[in-house]
Amino acid sequence: MATSRVDGTSNGSVKSKDEEGTTPSIFEIDDSDLQRLLEKPRQLNTERKRSFDERSFSEMSITMSPRNNFYKTSEHSSRAFDNLDGVYSPGRWTGTPRSAYFEPHPIVGEAWEALRRSLVNFRGQPVGTIAALDNSSEELNYDQVFVRDFVPSALAFLMNGEPEIVKNFLLKTVFLQSREKKVDNFKLGEGVMPASFKVLHNPVRNTETILADYGESAIGRVAPVDSGFWWIILLRAYTKSTGDTSLAERPEMQRGIRLIMTLCLSEGFDTFPTLLCADGCCMIDRRMGVYGYPIEIQALFFMALRCALYLLKRDCEGNDCIDQIVKRLHALSFHMRSYFWLDIKQLNDIYRYKTEEYSHTAVNKFNVIPDSLPEWVFDFMPTRGGYFIGNVSPAKMDFRWFCLGNCVAILSSLATPEQSSAIMDLIESRWQELVGEMPLKICYPAMESHEWRIVTGCDPKNTSWSYHNGGSWPVLLWLLTAACIKAGRPQIAKRATELAESRLLMDGWPEYYDGKSGRFIGKQARKNQTWSIAGYLVAKMMLEDPSHLGMISLEEDKQMKPQMKRSASC
Repeated sequence: MATSRVDGTSNGSVKSKDEEGTTPSIFEIDDSDLQRLLEKPRQLNTERKRSFDERSFSEMSITMSPRNNFYKTSEHSSRAFDNLDGVYSPGRWTGTPRSAYFEPHPIVGEAWEALRRSLVNFRGQPVGTIAALDNSSEELNYDQVFVRDFVPSALAFLMNGEPEIVKNFLLKTVFLQSREKKVDNFKLGEGVMPASFKVLHNPVRNTETILADYGESAIGRVAPVDSGFWWIILLRAYTKSTGDTSLAERPEMQRGIRLIMTLCLSEGFDTFPTLLCADGCCMIDRRMGVYGYPIEIQALFFMALRCALYLLKRDCEGNDCIDQIVKRLHALSFHMRSYFWLDIKQLNDIYRYKTEEYSHTAVNKFNVIPDSLPEWVFDFMPTRGGYFIGNVSPAKMDFRWFCLGNCVAILSSLATPEQSSAIMDLIESRWQELVGEMPLKICYPAMESHEWRIVTGCDPKNTSWSYHNGGSWPVLLWLLTAACIKAGRPQIAKRATELAESRLLMDGWPEYYDGKSGRFIGKQARKNQTWSIAGYLVAKMMLEDPSHLGMISLEEDKQMKPQMKRSASC
């Protein structure tokens, strides 16, 4: 097993089990490198800034809507969000008045205290948050800092005017990216980011060590495809939130972006602009039949490409990468909007598909057999509404709904405004199925009986309506809230947040809930799950001050609108 370690003098950290059993394939960061990474940053102006995109939000205002007893967005007003200019947090007061429409819920203070307890220090500086602080269960890897898990924590700290921990995290992970990575005797690509890292404490030597996992310790030994994408997205969020471009412009950060892009944009045998992935390469990190071209990865890929375009310097090294990104974005947006999108009309078209078509004018381009359509999808699809389906590949369409991919599609503007509205319509129409008693279904529907046995390999953790197989995950609340605000439907997010508030603290901030309606705490769910806590805080802060949306949202690029029709029959 290839592990990566960083040694330094101890100043307090998350203690771990003893270090027996570690392999000799380690490395140490030189003192000069460590000093460079953790050098004191130039003085930043950490006053709250409006981080949203001026093109889209400067002409919006908040007005009360009698229809939903909340607020709605309207154009042609230069006084954007004047009534929602304050952010409440017990950790730091922003100095601006809180919204008259929002009073802090009693559990907000508890959530902030829990989030701060999860902080991990290295050489006396915070570098992330651990996955969970549940002393009642075996640690496994829940005492590690996961790249994807840290994103909502990072956004919470950014929204609260505390960017330093995010900067430290970004620098630490980009350095870990630069190390040689091997699984058995196979060398991973240079651009691979770690799935997670752990700070180990040696009281005898009084040293701290960072142990990174690139997938060689993961279930199934799958490298995390999404880690690099989340890292780029978070770097842009930091830049937009603080107004500090110097971090993104540092040579190691620019190199990190280019390495991730090179890894994803390399030429091969692909005939599609989407990324081919193995099962277990993302948030769904166990066998769940998402191999191929899963919507979660494609949406994150699209968003990371657009964020990289924003962050890369226009120099000799960056220009070639930028050209490749622009070409890929055009192809990817057309492919996803055309072939992954499903609404009642498209469903009817697929139902009537002919098969075995051979020519460039084929309508059924992937030779999908109409008889393979699952019966549930005909009842699930409302007259008004639609969504990006889970997977599209030769002779295969996965019609399951995946929350993360659809929310990121809205935030990245992979979804057109019309498609974004349709996704919101679907959520409202199928509230009981997708939200139920605890937001939010990670996927719908669950696989059961024979299908579960074949697809998951009889996975005892992914039984029907549990964990990744139709479980309800509170962390998804922040993504839903951001997508709802961007789509102009914040009342949906407010309703879901109030639902979560009624139970989360009382239940001990579980990782996930089980059951068709999410009524029961997950059978193997960890308590005090950090991203459940952070996801709630981010949702609350965005509802209180929608201008925060700008750090995690991208406006539509008009140049990426498809210039051709989907097929001759459309």
